[in-house]
Amino acid sequence: MALQLGDIAPDFEAETTQGKIKFHDWLGSSWGVLFSHPKDYTPVCTTELGYTAKLKPEFDKRGVKAIGLSVDALGAHEGWSKDIEETQGHAVNFPMIADADRKVSTLYGMIHPNASDTFTVRSLFIIDPNKKIRLTITYPASTGRNFDEVLRVIDSLQLTDKHKVATPVNWKQGEDVIIVPSVKDEDAHKLFPNGWKALKPYLRLVPQPK
Repeated sequence: MALQLGDIAPDFEAETTQGKIKFHDWLGSSWGVLFSHPKDYTPVCTTELGYTAKLKPEFDKRGVKAIGLSVDALGAHEGWSKDIEETQGHAVNFPMIADADRKVSTLYGMIHPNASDTFTVRSLFIIDPNKKIRLTITYPASTGRNFDEVLRVIDSLQLTDKHKVATPVNWKQGEDVIIVPSVKDEDAHKLFPNGWKALKPYLRLVPQPK
């Protein structure tokens, strides 16, 4: 059965470009982004990994660790990293899992046989500090992912975990949010003493809590 939201992310041991890790221990109390790419030395993956490296300061601000995976061997990862730095302007600054035996790929359902029975699709998992899966995205091999959207989702998850709000369509950091319907007006007055804008009784907009 495919991994679902709220499931505990499976633990595993693996060789990476930054040494052997036990996944849950490596995550510690951080959020995590685990993502697979079909194959080393491919053009779309090269752009994705370079951009993820560029985003490291943004991930760090949010307490997030990124880790990549493909079914290639460790030596291929290390050689490819030089190409990524040369063409994208950013050296890979996060571990890359060498999953030549496909154990991790199989554990996380990253190989979709009707797309390819050899290579992983572009799967991505956001995992919270409790090791729960909070988001899954799967892209076809031909389409690069939007890592700005990954950051946006992390912002939303971290905000909504702390406050009784949800984020509306296309929400970005600093914009108005929605008071969740389970919070009655009398309780909302305590939580949001400056008030809100009610478009409907169930749709109450309020400035993003600080």
